[in-house]
Amino acid sequence: MLPGVTCTRLGADRCPGLLKPFVAQDGAIIRLRVPGGRVRVSTLADLLAIGADHGAPLLSVTSRTNLQVRGLPDPLPEDVMVRAEATGLLPSPSHERARNILAAPLAPDLQPLVAELDAALCADPFLADLPGRFLFAVTDATGAVLTEPVDAAYQALTPTSGVIRLEGLGMPCARDDAVAHLLDRARLFLTHREGPRVWNIRDLPADSPVFAGLEPMPVDPAPPLTPGPVGGNLVAGIPLATLRATHLSALVGITDDVVITPWRSLVVPSGAEFAADLEEAGFTVTASDPWARLSACTGAPWCARTSSPTMDLALESAARLGPDGPRLHVVGCERACGAPTLDHVLVVDPHSVDDILSADGALDR
Repeated sequence: MLPGVTCTRLGADRCPGLLKPFVAQDGAIIRLRVPGGRVRVSTLADLLAIGADHGAPLLSVTSRTNLQVRGLPDPLPEDVMVRAEATGLLPSPSHERARNILAAPLAPDLQPLVAELDAALCADPFLADLPGRFLFAVTDATGAVLTEPVDAAYQALTPTSGVIRLEGLGMPCARDDAVAHLLDRARLFLTHREGPRVWNIRDLPADSPVFAGLEPMPVDPAPPLTPGPVGGNLVAGIPLATLRATHLSALVGITDDVVITPWRSLVVPSGAEFAADLEEAGFTVTASDPWARLSACTGAPWCARTSSPTMDLALESAARLGPDGPRLHVVGCERACGAPTLDHVLVVDPHSVDDILSADGALDR
């Protein structure tokens, strides 16, 4: 394994899908992949309606730009399956958990490459065995999304050329060859990993054939997007990474499509002029909003690993936090699900708002 990596996993990853839900304390969780993050607002509304009719009336977004509905009956009712498939987010049942593809959120010209990668991935039966934690990325010259734990990435440097990147290594690659090269590395990963408990390229030994032909190639990626206008577009943060009916009602009439980012936010095309409306609906629209630095895992009563109501405590804390201070991630246990990749303070197993404010230093100010 690579230096500093210790693999203590017991088996295959348990990332949920639609056909293989994860059953939590509050019911089944389904996850639908959104390669590249671009999705119709009507699709978000359809998924939220499934939750409202059968489970929790909310829609979670993940750091892989995927969507989750939770609190569903186990086994899933046929109505859930039919309506979820009707969204078009399950083009390949055999590959549903393998379709994890990030893309630079402010580079719409990369979407055709994302679609090409997704289609070729789904067309290869061998690649259906990729772990649900294996992550592809397509980015532009800024290196956006390469701050995330990506396994195999293509960075377009010009309209026709770029580089393949794996774990600090890389090689030049024409854009027309990018998909073939990315999938070749994924096949090598499946062929040479030691078994199902090896989920990521970073778990492989440094002399693995996966790294053949690559040279050290440092990258200086653009930082994660923060809430606020970017030109005429708007980066709208999603408090607690949870979309609700009020959020979607506000988006209707502003845009037909949004782009989910890995940082629990949406890029709303031409949304800058509607920032006040979206803020009123519950989105975060400025980097100084406390929600720009506050996140939480699911917590109780939904997760059986803790009795800490992490999301409720985070909601109560937000009103008392100022704009300055460390990034806080509130979790119910040491697993620290959903922890940001950037520097942050973990608030583990809190049982009062003061526990969170103390970690922030707010009680001392």
